[in-house]
Amino acid sequence: MTVASDLRLFPSADGDLAYLDSGSGDLVVLLHAGFVDHGFWAEQIPALSAGHRVVAPDVRGHGASANASAPFRWADDLAGLIRHLDAGPAVLVGVSMGGVIATETALEHPGLVRAVVTCGAATGDHQYTDAWTRSVQAEYARTLGAGDIEGWLAAFLRVVPGEHRTADEVDPEISRRLKEMALRTIMKHTPGERDWHVRVTGSWPRLGELDVPLLALNGSLETADLIDAAERMTRAVPNGRARLIEGVGHYPNLERPEEFNRILLDFLRTL
Repeated sequence: MTVASDLRLFPSADGDLAYLDSGSGDLVVLLHAGFVDHGFWAEQIPALSAGHRVVAPDVRGHGASANASAPFRWADDLAGLIRHLDAGPAVLVGVSMGGVIATETALEHPGLVRAVVTCGAATGDHQYTDAWTRSVQAEYARTLGAGDIEGWLAAFLRVVPGEHRTADEVDPEISRRLKEMALRTIMKHTPGERDWHVRVTGSWPRLGELDVPLLALNGSLETADLIDAAERMTRAVPNGRARLIEGVGHYPNLERPEEFNRILLDFLRTL
């Protein structure tokens, strides 16, 4: 696990944002899912940093990064960090919330982005319709206020006996790591606190503006709505493609790290 001394701080206009910086070469930025932090990428950072400069930030309000005290956009925070590093344009790799940040940053700050990889995400503008995905979203919102992460964890790992798989079919170490990271983030917040995040709207009609390669890489157990949205996104951009990793849910990088790393490195070699 990363210790605090390994993290660097970017002094944003609204508090310090933490990030891990390793390796050298073309910049790859790893954007974690909601609740967790840069530790989400523990199996990817060594594999990627052998040939790239890899930066793994803690998104505002997560991990060691400051909470918001004023309106902010994820894309602007990330753009500020990339400019601070003076190392772009970057390949953005994001899972779930991180995937949304990647596509929004590519749309809002195109000069800073070289390519995009999204997992379990499309754009923040997409409205999910299937009952399962909407229940997951509701569980996510409820958990942040209640501090109870069991339902959230089961939902995103796709642990649904009789429908997908049982908890025994998921490596317990993955659940332990996710809980540990999530508790650190939840402890930074209080029930009912103001949400300062400003969403990027109108993104779907703008996807044709993305003139960089985009890979949508999802687990085969991901919700049908999310897979459909990802495939729709790859059809909307000029250079989009989609891949599935069989037998995993919302976090393919955790459940199949070697396969995930291989696909990601193959994609990077095409750039």
